[in-house]
Amino acid sequence: MKNSTKILLIVCLAIGIIFLSLCQPDHIPGIQYDVRVINGFTNNSSLPLVIWCSSNGDELGGRALQEGDDFSWSLRTTIWGNTHFLCTMKWDERRRQFDAFKVPRDITRCSLFRKCSWLVREDGFYFSDDEVNWKKDFSWL
Repeated sequence: MKNSTKILLIVCLAIGIIFLSLCQPDHIPGIQYDVRVINGFTNNSSLPLVIWCSSNGDELGGRALQEGDDFSWSLRTTIWGNTHFLCTMKWDERRRQFDAFKVPRDITRCSLFRKCSWLVREDGFYFSDDEVNWKKDFSWL
């Protein structure tokens, strides 16, 4: 290979890398996941479960969920593998932040259907990839 061809190839590769670095992650196609957080309390009709979620500075906003209500959204992972949705939950005097979606943890556990569901109860936070089988992931404290 001639030196001029090698230089041209290196320049094209560098331009491609710079272009990908400057692209907004939302414009890069990735794998789509559906995330759902459900108020699973059994008797809190007068006191809603408040949820506020964001991802890398982008706010999804807050919701006040009554018993049985849910908050759901779809997301696409980035090619960088840094997709992360952090939610803050508040109920009465209790407050807890948790990772509603985080690539290293959830790309394997959210099943073939790419579904990540959370059920928030009085005793903690439960995870499911099918909304049939729930496993307690952590407590409020």
